[in-house]
Amino acid sequence: MMADDSFLHWPFFDQRHRDWAARLEAWCAANLPADHADVDAACRGLVADLGAAGFLKPTGAGAGGRLDVRTLALARETLARHDGLADFAFAMQGLGMGAVTLFGSDAQRAWLDRTRAGRAIAGFALTEPGSGSDVANTATVAERVAGGWRLSGEKTYISNGGIADIYVVFARTGEAPGAKGLSAFLMPADTPGLRVAERIGVMAPHPLARLALDGVDLPEAALIGRAGDGFKIAMSVLDVFRTTVGAAALGFARRALDEALARVKARRIAGAPMAELQLVQGHIADMALQVDAAALLIYRAAWAKDMGAPRISREAAMAKLYATEAAQKVIDAAVQLFGGDGVRQGMAVESLYREIRALRIYEGASDVQRLIIARSVLA
Repeated sequence: MMADDSFLHWPFFDQRHRDWAARLEAWCAANLPADHADVDAACRGLVADLGAAGFLKPTGAGAGGRLDVRTLALARETLARHDGLADFAFAMQGLGMGAVTLFGSDAQRAWLDRTRAGRAIAGFALTEPGSGSDVANTATVAERVAGGWRLSGEKTYISNGGIADIYVVFARTGEAPGAKGLSAFLMPADTPGLRVAERIGVMAPHPLARLALDGVDLPEAALIGRAGDGFKIAMSVLDVFRTTVGAAALGFARRALDEALARVKARRIAGAPMAELQLVQGHIADMALQVDAAALLIYRAAWAKDMGAPRISREAAMAKLYATEAAQKVIDAAVQLFGGDGVRQGMAVESLYREIRALRIYEGASDVQRLIIARSVLA
């Protein structure tokens, strides 16, 4: 079944977006899903293949360049609909190097040539054991030493941890208390003192790790932007990529709806297709409504950023919150419509059920998004 692409004709998009989405859709149909037997190898292969095909180019931009958030969102929606691991591989190239794209020096941007070509894998090292959504509570320390900085601390749940070639890492440099005393650094994975302390297994397997920084020495040139700007840098990156998390959830939801439609049309109960039952039609209507509402919020936020809005914190929070929560409901409904087959390993809806759950947590949990929205409205 071909997924509904009528949304591409909404006024949020230009013809170049429609053309790009069609090219990616054709590539996905020919190449996905990937073999997930070895998750690390699968991710390496996906990054290389996406890069070779030119589909990683939107994940970064040169000096003065801007990220096209609509293209990023379309990519994540399309990839997620075909293969959650492919979405992960694409997304981390953008999130991992987002700070470099937006704030990096010319020398630091040289890494973008490699990540956009799929020749280097990127990681974003922000989360710590004691500071997930509370970025201001970051405990990793960067001390000034002769010629640069020395970083000590621990990061956890780091995507691409253990397979990344380059990380953006956030540490406390102490210019001011709390959020105003953080800085961002570019850290190659082979830097002495950086150690993969633990590989972390999760319900939908992805490369994740806990990283230990045991006196990691970095040159002055590793500092991204200015000392003390780390929180601003992190929030600017998340401002862009939170919208795309919602787009990935939308891709999962669209796939669940497609699977459910095929199921209820083919499955017969009491001599008639399930699709003729009014209760089933009610579920399908709710699922379609949630998919379209999520898409409107996502592409509104992406369009606003692409039109030059300096910050879209409220719009991105709304998009991520609604899309991820709605996708959970859509996928749960699909599992229910499949009955026993819905929880059977190897079924698409069972895989989607495991894939969606983490999206309501990472890059700002749902309740954090509610706080962002409420503070914006109250202001």
